[in-house]
Amino acid sequence: MAFYHKGNRNLQDRFDGRRLANSLEKNRKHTEFTEEDRQFVETAPFFFLATTAHNMVDCSFKGGVPGFAKITGPKSIAFPDYDGNSMYKSLGNILENKNVGLLFINFSGAVERMRINGTATIDHNIERIEQFEGAKSVVDITVSAIFPNCPRYIPTISDLQLSEHSPKAGHTPPDPAWKFRDYAKPYLPTADKKRIF
Repeated sequence: MAFYHKGNRNLQDRFDGRRLANSLEKNRKHTEFTEEDRQFVETAPFFFLATTAHNMVDCSFKGGVPGFAKITGPKSIAFPDYDGNSMYKSLGNILENKNVGLLFINFSGAVERMRINGTATIDHNIERIEQFEGAKSVVDITVSAIFPNCPRYIPTISDLQLSEHSPKAGHTPPDPAWKFRDYAKPYLPTADKKRIF
């Protein structure tokens, strides 16, 4: 699949950007993870996941203890799906359209931002799930493009604190407050009800 489509090219030509876009594709885009890519991804405490299905578009925050997202091969990455609100917006979209985009950003002042595009599948195999602390399922992505790009407008955010809700070995995350609210508590999935009541 081409890195740029007709809409991209239309605007590149309108604003004299095609030559630069071609150079960036040639010199920055790659399809296999480098050791630097691995270091960035596997020390990230979060990323943003874009999915789409039909006319539904969703962008979701995915966070955890650094290392929760893992490079599993030269062209593959995986991350756990944790306990959530039962809407399954991201994973449901993946079942309809496997194309996904991931955006990793370092807000600590380092010059790091990486886009990863690819196709996703969902693994419900218990042996695989057990490899990711706190996972309900595992999302596997086969990469089509890795693109580190300019972090010029990214703000520096200091004192980043990991969420106490992030699963990790030896730690039982507390239940989020929203599970006790009137709009949620009576409708929690069976596993949640057993734990909370």
